Amino acid sequence: MVGRHQDKRQPGSFSLEKCCLSTSILPLILFCCPTPTTHDDRCPGPLRGSKAGLRRALTPLPTLFLLPGCNSASCSSKLQSGEAVKCKGEKGARLSLLSGELCRAPEALLTDGIPILPRGLWHQLVEQWVMASQIQDRLTTDQDLLLMQEGTMMRKVRTKTWKKLRFFRLQNDGMTVWHARQADGIAKPTFSISDVETIRKGHDSELLRYLVEEFPLEQGFTIVFHGRRPNLDLVANSVEEAQMWMRGLQLLVDLVASMNYQEQLDQWVREWFHRGDRNQDGRMSFQEARRLLLLMNVEMDQEYALSLFQEADVSQSDTLEGEEFVQFYKALTKRTEVEQLFEHFSSDGQKLTLLEFVDFLREEQKEKDHAPDLALEFIDRYEPSESGRLLHVLSKDGFLSYLCSKDGNIFNQDCLPVYQDMTQPLNHYYINSSHNTYLLRDQLCGQSSVEGYIRALKRGCRCVEVDVWDGPGGEPIVYHGHTLTSRILFKDVVATLAQYAFQSTDYPLILSLENHCTWEQQRTMAQHLTEILGEQLLSTTIDGLLMDTLPSPEQLRGKILVKGRKLRTIEEVEVEEEEEELDKDDRSELDPDPYPVLDTQVQPESQELVSGNKDSKVLACPMACLLICGHILVHAPSSIPVSFFLSNQDCTTILCPDLSALVVYLRTAPFCSFTHSKENYHICDISSFSETKAKNLIKEAGNEFVQHNARQLCRVYPSRLRTDSSNFHPQELWNAGCQMVAMNMQTAGSAMDICDGFFRQNGGSGYVLKPEFLCDIQSTFNPEKPISPYKAKTLLVQVISGQRLPKVDDTKERSVVDPLVKVELFGVPEDTRQQETDYVDNNGINPYWGQTFCFRVRVPELAILRFVVKDYNWKSRNSFIGQYTLPWTCVKQGYRHISLLSRDGTSLHPASIFVYTCMREDLEVDES
Repeated sequence: MVGRHQDKRQPGSFSLEKCCLSTSILPLILFCCPTPTTHDDRCPGPLRGSKAGLRRALTPLPTLFLLPGCNSASCSSKLQSGEAVKCKGEKGARLSLLSGELCRAPEALLTDGIPILPRGLWHQLVEQWVMASQIQDRLTTDQDLLLMQEGTMMRKVRTKTWKKLRFFRLQNDGMTVWHARQADGIAKPTFSISDVETIRKGHDSELLRYLVEEFPLEQGFTIVFHGRRPNLDLVANSVEEAQMWMRGLQLLVDLVASMNYQEQLDQWVREWFHRGDRNQDGRMSFQEARRLLLLMNVEMDQEYALSLFQEADVSQSDTLEGEEFVQFYKALTKRTEVEQLFEHFSSDGQKLTLLEFVDFLREEQKEKDHAPDLALEFIDRYEPSESGRLLHVLSKDGFLSYLCSKDGNIFNQDCLPVYQDMTQPLNHYYINSSHNTYLLRDQLCGQSSVEGYIRALKRGCRCVEVDVWDGPGGEPIVYHGHTLTSRILFKDVVATLAQYAFQSTDYPLILSLENHCTWEQQRTMAQHLTEILGEQLLSTTIDGLLMDTLPSPEQLRGKILVKGRKLRTIEEVEVEEEEEELDKDDRSELDPDPYPVLDTQVQPESQELVSGNKDSKVLACPMACLLICGHILVHAPSSIPVSFFLSNQDCTTILCPDLSALVVYLRTAPFCSFTHSKENYHICDISSFSETKAKNLIKEAGNEFVQHNARQLCRVYPSRLRTDSSNFHPQELWNAGCQMVAMNMQTAGSAMDICDGFFRQNGGSGYVLKPEFLCDIQSTFNPEKPISPYKAKTLLVQVISGQRLPKVDDTKERSVVDPLVKVELFGVPEDTRQQETDYVDNNGINPYWGQTFCFRVRVPELAILRFVVKDYNWKSRNSFIGQYTLPWTCVKQGYRHISLLSRDGTSLHPASIFVYTCMREDLEVDES
């Protein structure tokens, strides 16, 4: 149904933004006619205004006519050949509209036609409808989706031993899949299409490959979800059924991904109608509407809810259908605060002229000199009416569309692509790094899986960790040594890296090797790296680049670098043994060395031995016998040079030359002191620190640590006491210029929110350029006593309102959130602060706060801003609802929407909060 509403500003004209299509009425066939006519008695919606006024409004442009039609073959063939079609349709027939028909429609006047809108206005309306209705249309035309709606028995596979039959069925909304134990059993939701990232074939499933003797891989497939949600492995009864589900699911995933904000919102409204209509009769009673309000996270006075219901019920049928429900939803989500803002800048309260919109962009949105060009661009992009675009004016709906768009987002769109200089040495960048990348859960008994590497790489991680140990059959394995974590093959990890290393970004990937293998299996490791990675592996220095300078991310694009131990000379061994004794005395008893090697406790990497200059001599020993610690002999093949890389009282591991040769630029080195590193270490040497050691060094010698990180790379890893694989906050380490702050990416929380938010910038490349004062080897900056070379700034944040917040617990139908917003600022210690709003009672759909906070920031270059929405609970801790985190340097000023993310970092669309931000330089404020 096309609703027609007179625009009060211009009698006889029509406002497109007030016209909307019913979610339950399908489009009819369209035709063009240069001569407008009127048929008020045929108009499916209320027509207001005179016929003469309507004719004047439509005369300047060719007019489109709406004609009842059908999906018969004869009508379709006539339409494609350009003939006039005078079919009034079949009662109850499902009608469809193909975008190509708009261009081929005949230009003849049809006596049964009904004038609707000027061509341009109608085209835009049709395009929006076509995208929003594609899913519903495909549900009745696509054979795969039809079969999926009937349901299929499939085997759900969780582990090698847990494999059970379940009945899976696509729901009629086309957006959710439910499952039951039997075809006629009680079904429950399994997943939403919007939660699905992609569909993989059985051959690409790590779990199904282990069960290849039980199930043919062709009958299996994997549903991969966004965030940290475990994959769903399914095995169909036949190859045809598996392919049917794979094609159908991927089709729905692609359709959802192609929707813009408004189309997603339309689909969201359609889903709510489906959930609220309990008896599925296409109508919603007032009792169903009241229940729906609770589902939508709002508790409303019954009289007020009834008034909104009756106002939307224009048919006076005591039920809401299609268009009526849309109006009811619009009344529920009315944005009074946006209307007030619009009217403040509009001279007539109805539209923003070009000059008024320029003033808004310049004064409030801080677009400065770009405001005039942006105003024209935004009007053309977001104004729904063609007449408005031609006159360069912005309606209320266009204004709201702009504020809800990517251009109205708080994250500066200029910072989303790669915008930083990528030609500086590696040590000038923060590098998105992972710890225990192979783990999906905790580090004591969690599952090891190549999926951990896939997820990390998709998140933009550019440094992954591989703990390698001797495995059965001569094949090295990866797991957390001397724990109950499961094992995976090293060669499978390498194959996964080869496949996924550069899918998200082509900037270099660093492979941090924790090598605990014997000589023979090290050689196998080197073979796998060389053969599987091929040209992706960097095995030699870059032509023309001296070893006294690290290469840049730009020079290393498409390359995988091995970080690990490298052969060194006898002279270096003697020196390092003395240094290790000093290092042992400096260790903290509360943070012992995290990795056991050969049944003895040694610190990883901090005790690693590295090679010297290229021209240093490496001795060869025919007997290959070497005295270790004065009393232990180690025997090895005579071809091995007198080199080894790790010793600890009574054990030694010998480094294989083949593996050593693959370490080019990132040679691990033990840390003794900043003075020793400055005097003895090469630019390519990299030291590792536990979080405890690193934090102590920042407190004791913050400036020296900054200078150390300006010279060479460093890596910081979590304490061994974090057996649950929790994370420390990376900000404190970034303040000192530490490049590789390794995170347990499998564990959600505020620390990972900060990491994800920080690396969202610069194209998600995993490389973010450090501030200049952290790249200067003569820097005087001390993160504990910061004096920024730039001016301090003041940030004003007004938290205005929230929109469509989700429930904390979906299982509690009558539970409604009491939301509040906490604004957190992370940076140097003096800048780290947080403030929060009051809570709003029982309203998750459109809460209003209107509270302003002020933050004075000494070092804005290191600041990170985080918004957290929580559900107030006086009995216990406030429950998490959603969050969004971004760097200070990427904050866009003005009135901005913030699209909330879940605990796992996935979108909570359409949940958002509306804020105003403003930055001022050198403004002293009373922070009390």
